[in-house]
Amino acid sequence: MNKQRAASNSATATVAVQGRQPRGKKLWRRMRENWQLYLLLLIPVIITIVYKYGPMYGIQIAFRDFKASRGITGSEWVGMQWFEEFFSSPNCWRMIKNTVLLSLYSLLWSFPVPIILALALNQLRFHRLKRVVQTVLYAPHFISTMIICGMLRIFLSPSGGLINLIFGTSIDFLNQSTMFRTIYVASGIWQEAGWGTIIYLATLSSVDTALYEAAKVDGASVFQRILHIDLPALVPMAVLQLILSASNLMNIGFEKVFLLQTDLNKATSDIIAVYVYEQGIQHAEYSYSTAIGLFNTAVNIVLLIIVSRIAKKASDVQFV
Repeated sequence: MNKQRAASNSATATVAVQGRQPRGKKLWRRMRENWQLYLLLLIPVIITIVYKYGPMYGIQIAFRDFKASRGITGSEWVGMQWFEEFFSSPNCWRMIKNTVLLSLYSLLWSFPVPIILALALNQLRFHRLKRVVQTVLYAPHFISTMIICGMLRIFLSPSGGLINLIFGTSIDFLNQSTMFRTIYVASGIWQEAGWGTIIYLATLSSVDTALYEAAKVDGASVFQRILHIDLPALVPMAVLQLILSASNLMNIGFEKVFLLQTDLNKATSDIIAVYVYEQGIQHAEYSYSTAIGLFNTAVNIVLLIIVSRIAKKASDVQFV
């Protein structure tokens, strides 16, 4: 009996070892069986490498005194010279402060608005009214930044502007540095909040309706259904959106700031993105502007990792 049991255990172990294949072989087998899907995947991979990773070769000009006539590799290597020049410039810390504050205020005020709108729209039972409201909320997203800034200049004009007509004043809002952040954040919410609700409404549409019916039977109010059914369903998507927003914290919208900036509001509107444009495009300081842009990107990567770790601990959701 002992010999038979030992033989049986040996045979079982042999089968288990034979069935346990290296991961490389399993992956190769899946690729061979589904080669059409992997062939389709190859297209975006190649595009990403060519257009995203390929240009990274030019990052080295941040450490060189780049001259177009000499090329990248022919230009003199200067190491950290451009970074030192940026950090020693008189407006460096003001630009970093303005960039961070403008981004944080935008994130703080604009991040919860699409969630609130999505929760409110999800409660509408009149489908025609719901479609009309959604269209009205989405429309500003399709207006170009140039037109948005033109509208803001007209509405906030000290002579005949809509805001001044309503309040009976003649305040030049755009030339007041204390008002710039409010104008930027408020206009950003108006333009993008409706568009941001799309992904949250799509998430809410996947919630099982049986949960709502069961909650109604148990006597749950609308607020309780939102609190215990809708919000938990939105948490993973909200965390993902928060991580993506935090990863772009230093990449604040350049166009709107550049178009709304004046000499009188530079105390709060002078940000890194505008400075990079001025140095790189207007003054042809390619190495200097690349160094500043590289610093900006490095800060974004660090923020992305930090926010991802915090989100994992707070909600047990992690994407990077």
